[in-house]
Amino acid sequence: MDNRDIDDMKQAMKKGPWRNLLIIGAMLLALMLFKPWVQIGAGERGIVLNFGAVQDNVLNEGMHFRIPVMQEIIMMDVKIQKAETDAASASSDMQDVSLKVALNYHIIPDKANVVYQTIGIEFKERIIDPAIQEVMKAVSARYSAEELIAKRAAVSVEIKQALTERLLVSNIAVDAFSIVNFNFSKVFMEAIEAKQTAEQHALKAKRDLERIKIEAEQTVAAATAEAEALRLQKMNISPDLIELRKIEANLKAIEKWNGVLPSVTGNGAVPFIGVNDLQKK
Repeated sequence: MDNRDIDDMKQAMKKGPWRNLLIIGAMLLALMLFKPWVQIGAGERGIVLNFGAVQDNVLNEGMHFRIPVMQEIIMMDVKIQKAETDAASASSDMQDVSLKVALNYHIIPDKANVVYQTIGIEFKERIIDPAIQEVMKAVSARYSAEELIAKRAAVSVEIKQALTERLLVSNIAVDAFSIVNFNFSKVFMEAIEAKQTAEQHALKAKRDLERIKIEAEQTVAAATAEAEALRLQKMNISPDLIELRKIEANLKAIEKWNGVLPSVTGNGAVPFIGVNDLQKK
């Protein structure tokens, strides 16, 4: 095959379907290399950079086109995230307090570009953790150690409100806050336990005293009622009633007598009660 044949073949390829295939292939290669589109996933926002400069527009979820080479899209997660942080502070009565807190937060979607520009993607370490430390110290300094335990819900609400105001300045919204655990010194915990034990003993003694008082009042009431009954009974006793009781006793004795007089007299003899009285009648 000479040069003339080769030239004829090139001319045929240019005029035939091979030319179209080469063009399509070149276009696909360019698309793969430059990738002029971007897909924003659920719960994400796209930060547009023009030659590294952050733009005002924020890309929402879905498919978007970009200018190759000139534009770069940075993904920012705006879903609710959870951060657990250990904090240390002191109470108003100078007791050391260490606690573990859990914070649910999210980046304000429309301000994702501002957060990226001013803070970056390491906002937990740069903003959230220091904010929790400072707010916890400020709030706990207004409560005693015992109040931190007894008013745990109120302390949690106050910390959440303070964090909400503080983080909102950085375009971070607080969704929920909770105190996972409080820890105090061993000496303080032993003192709290001893106080609780003493209070329980005092409460038991108070209840026992109230029970004894009630029982004494019941005894006095019963004795008073009995004395009143005896008093009323004595008021109802008369000479006629006494005589009637004697006659009733004699009649019962006669009913039981077998008609034989006792043969033994003296100190050991059983008297026949009331016979003379009946003869008098």
